[in-house]
Formats: sequence, C-alpha cells, structure tokens
Amino acid sequence: MQYPLRLIVDAHQDLAWNMLTFGRDYTRSAAETRALERGTDAPRLNGDTLLGWEDYQQGRVALVFATLFNAPMRKQAGEWDTQCYLNAEQAYGLHQQQLDAYHRLVGEHPDKFRLIRTQTDLSAHLAEWDSQSASPEMDSEDPEAQTGLPVGLVILMENAEGIRHVDELTEWWSGGVRMIGPAWAGTRFCGGTAEPGPLTNEGYALLEAMSDLGFVLDISHMDAYAAMQALDSFEGTVIASHANPLALMHREESNRFLPDELIAAVFERGGVIGAVPYNRFLDSNWVKGMRRELVSLVKAAAVIDYYCQMAGDARHVGLGSDFDGGFGWQHIPHELNTIADLHLLAPLLAQKGYRDDDLDAIFGKNWLTMLQSALPERV
Repeated sequence: MQYPLRLIVDAHQDLAWNMLTFGRDYTRSAAETRALERGTDAPRLNGDTLLGWEDYQQGRVALVFATLFNAPMRKQAGEWDTQCYLNAEQAYGLHQQQLDAYHRLVGEHPDKFRLIRTQTDLSAHLAEWDSQSASPEMDSEDPEAQTGLPVGLVILMENAEGIRHVDELTEWWSGGVRMIGPAWAGTRFCGGTAEPGPLTNEGYALLEAMSDLGFVLDISHMDAYAAMQALDSFEGTVIASHANPLALMHREESNRFLPDELIAAVFERGGVIGAVPYNRFLDSNWVKGMRRELVSLVKAAAVIDYYCQMAGDARHVGLGSDFDGGFGWQHIPHELNTIADLHLLAPLLAQKGYRDDDLDAIFGKNWLTMLQSALPERV
C-alpha cells in the first residue's frame, strides 16, 4: 500500500550549531553535504547529515523548531567543539551568533527559509504549503514534481544559560525566540541531563518572566524533579520537543528520558512530546559504533504508540528528530536515509490501528495546534 506524504513538523533541529561548527549549508541537499564532507572530520564527529532543503521538500517538512544550542565547557567534546562557554556572558555571545546565523539564512535565502514569529506568519506559511498538494506516492522523486517552498523556522533556545538576566527575555523575544528549554546539562536555573537538581530561585524567576511574555517552556533536558516543579508553577504552554520514555529503555537510569509521572503531567497540561528516532534513545543496548542495522524504525513507532496509549489518543505526540544534533546517518534506524524518510513511520503506525487523522496529527498537526495557540497573533 502506498501512503500520501503528510505535512511534517519537526520539533528539534540544531541547525545553527551545525552551521557554525561544521560550516554546513542547509540550502544544499543532504547528498551534496555528504559528498562535500567526505574525507573531513565532520562525519566522524557528528555523523553524515540527515538534513537539507531538497530533503525537506521531498519529505514535505514544512516547519522546524530550530535551536540556539551551546554547551558548558565542562562538556566540550574536543577542540573542534567551538560552541561551548565558561560563563553566562560567553553563552550569551554564542546564542547571539546562532540567532544571527538564522537571520542571515532567511535574509539571504528567503525562497528557502523563513522565520515564523506570529500566528499571522504561521497561517500565511501553511496556506502556501497547503496549496501544494502532497505527492501521491511515498517514493516520488521526480524533481519536476517538487515545487520548492520556504521551510518555516520557529526559534527554540535550548539551554538558557545565555540569558544573563530575565530582563533580557524581551530582547530574545524581539529577535524571534519563542520557546526556551532552561537546561541541557545543569544550569543555574535547574538540573539537567546527567546533572540532576531542582529549580533554583533564578529558575523560578525565569519561568515567571517567560510566562508573562508568552514563551513556550521546553522540558526536554530538565531533570525530572525540576520539570515537575516547573509544571506546578509555570502558567504557559509546556512541551517536550525531543524526549523518549524511560519505560521503554530497559535498565536505563539516565534522567534524559521521561518517567511516566512526568509524561502524564505534560499530557494533563495539554502538552505535546516529540519522539526521537535516534538508536541510542530507542534501544538501551545500542551505543555509537554499533551497526545501524541493529535498530529498526519499528522501535520509533513503539515510542509514538507508547505516548498515545498513555494519553488515550494521538493528540499529544509529534516528531522531534534532533537530527544532526550530535548524531547522523550512522546512528538512526536502518530504514532511514534522510529526514524525508520519516514518512516510513506511517505504515508501521497504520498496522497498529492509527487512522489517517491520527497520522496527520502525529506528523505535524499536533505541533501546529500548539503553535496556533501559543504564538502571538502579531508582533
């Protein structure tokens, strides 16, 4: 059976980090970038890219949550890892450089990328994509059938250490940032991945200011205890842009995965969680260096199904690929070549009983519903 190409919204891609670290040009196709990087350190350090404008078009990826990401110097992977900071001042500068990179990207290539800041922007953007009917077959690769459209970018700050004072939130808002994840590793705001800890006083102040301005809270890398505290105090929209359930990671104890209590709390708030098709997050026995063939896309479908079973419907899960975010082609289920192949999830989910409207929701509409509520009507 052949499946139509649904509109995809991907809730997590570290585009600016890759642009500044490896010089990746996402106006190219993934195939072009792989050819250019052959023989360089990039594939070894980050894997072969999974992203490119042509691949977005082939996969009908209409919208991406594009991150501002940097890491504390204590987590630096090597001298090549240039987007690392020693203090909040340096983190602020790195975030600004990445935000500037997005503004240059959309300024120089308005036919390929555009910033989405408001409901008005989003409605106009979706009207364009809706006017381009989906290809009737999943394997359609006819370049003449690919009408190019700009990919929308909603800016997500992953790791808030670069916010030197909450008063600066208005500056980030003006620059186009609409979502904030307070942690990656631990920050002065709260505990994070591999560095547990509660919300601090600065963390509570950050959440209050975020709520006042209308920012979306992303709990993906927050320590579970801090995330539960945040859900009790934050009054705005809550998501987990890219996180998988702890229950499916047997013998895993990392706080990078979401315990059932936290998943249920996000769903009770009406939040959406993005499933991550990364082998290390799908199979606790898989580590980098193992063959990608050991993990099937069936496991990614199982993550989506787990969330839907917990929620009682298909209205609280989406895709949050994290593609190119420290891993690449070598590290994802063997059925996938680029982001365009995420549509291969459709038959796997259909076999589990998911209807067309469920699949539409999972591939993009759940994120769009969230944005239509969370974004301001206009600047």
